[in-house]
Amino acid sequence: MSNSKSLQSERCPCTSGLAFDDCCGPVLSGERKAGTAEALMRSRFTAFALGDREHLLASWHPRTRPRVLDLDDTQEWYRLDIESTSGGTPFEKTGEVVFTAYHRRDGIRGTLHERSRFERFDGRWVYVDGFVT
Repeated sequence: MSNSKSLQSERCPCTSGLAFDDCCGPVLSGERKAGTAEALMRSRFTAFALGDREHLLASWHPRTRPRVLDLDDTQEWYRLDIESTSGGTPFEKTGEVVFTAYHRRDGIRGTLHERSRFERFDGRWVYVDGFVT
C-alpha cells in the first residue's frame, strides 16, 4: 500500500488519536493481527479511507466475502465513531461493533451507521456482515 509510508507518523484515519504506525498500520501491513473486533473494525475503516481493497477482502469471512470489491474512489472517508461494542475481546469467538462512519463525495457529506458482526476464523478476527441502521 503506497500511502502507508507517508502516514507513519500522522494520525490514523480511524480517528483513534494514535499515530498510523501505532494503530492500524501494522494490521494493514500484516505485521500484526487485530486483537479485538473493534481493532479490526478500525483497520477496515482505515482500509476504506486509503482504498486498500486487499486488506478489506483479506479481513472478510470467506463465507460472506464478495469475489470482487468495487470501491468508489471519489468517496472520502474521514471520521469513525465507535458507538458500542459487544463481545469481540481476545477471549471471545464473536463480537459486534456499532459505529458511524463519515464520508464526503463532491463536497456532499454523508454518514453510514452500521452494526457489524465479527467472528474468529483461523485464529484471527474477520468481518462477517453488517446491518445498516
